[in-house]
Amino acid sequence: MSDPVYLDHAATTPLRPEARDAMLAALDGRWGNPSSIHRWGRDARAALDDARARFAAVIGASPAEIVFTRGGTEADNMALWGRARLAPSAPLACSAVEHSAVLNAVRAAGEAGHPVHLLPVDGNGLVDLDALRALLAGEEKPAVVSVMWANNEVGAMQPVREIAALCRASGVVFHSDAVQALGKVPVRADEVAADLLAFSAHKLGGPRGVGALYVRRGTAIQPMLHGGGQERGMRPGTEDVAGAIALAVAAELAAAERQTLMPRLAALRDRLEAELFARVPGLVLNAAGAPRLPTISNVSVPGADAEMLLIGMDMEGIAVSSGSACSSGAVTPSHVLTAMGVAPQAAGPSVRFSLGRGTTDADIDRVIHVFPAVAERVRL
Repeated sequence: MSDPVYLDHAATTPLRPEARDAMLAALDGRWGNPSSIHRWGRDARAALDDARARFAAVIGASPAEIVFTRGGTEADNMALWGRARLAPSAPLACSAVEHSAVLNAVRAAGEAGHPVHLLPVDGNGLVDLDALRALLAGEEKPAVVSVMWANNEVGAMQPVREIAALCRASGVVFHSDAVQALGKVPVRADEVAADLLAFSAHKLGGPRGVGALYVRRGTAIQPMLHGGGQERGMRPGTEDVAGAIALAVAAELAAAERQTLMPRLAALRDRLEAELFARVPGLVLNAAGAPRLPTISNVSVPGADAEMLLIGMDMEGIAVSSGSACSSGAVTPSHVLTAMGVAPQAAGPSVRFSLGRGTTDADIDRVIHVFPAVAERVRL
């Protein structure tokens, strides 16, 4: 069999050697508790403070605005529940195509008594700004509006600058899940009026189980956890110094490479799409009319069996997915495509190809060669 091809970088990315080495150095030499006052503790605290400052610089923030978390899901929940707890009866709003970390947090808030507003999207997955304006103009202001920076399934990039400005003008806190966007497109807190931003290390070459929440100075959230007061009381618990360092290293490298890497990956993605359209009858490109991340292509294959399509690609040594990796693992209709008005019965199952820094021309050639035959075999 040919060398395996990994095109599921939107699910997780390989750990960069630089991030791994930085982690190992911290685990071996800076293992003190950052809250201790002796030299080991002070050394760990200095390393943690340095990681915070380095990550903050990548996103145009102040170090005091960065809270380290155990990942993007925790960061999203901290933002949404942190706002909800400050206003027990206020509405929460998010787009209908959010990651499950946001959607399920908002739904849970709804079960706890908060009115919930799901903002509709158009056929390209972009938020209906008129619906947002109407919500913001209502008598009852949301405690928070959450719209992701870039969609993890179809790659559609929301007009976050405009959304943030609308929320700011209405005095409403704006949160964005920026997990997929960081490292692919500019994500700068000093350029977009977002109040809360969620990040995850393992989407850009860092370790799993590490993330961060940006909390703009002056934005109040109530902590979900209670303990020793670490992370300014927003996320108590002994900090993961090695993980924070690795996140900072991975984010710096991704930012430094972005201007050269992303055009290369966009060209590979465009070639993949063009060749598959020429070879797979009826293929549909989802979110084709939206500005998209250069790393994601989501296509539907009419008449194909969803599970067999993914299994067939896996048997050929090619890793792809049907969308979000943060679900039960079952191949079920995508809530993102459903919200976009894509009928699974008519469009067929979707496949997400997500490229990364290790993706090569040979990888794309391999997929172009294999995918049409697999798709034809699994048509019902």
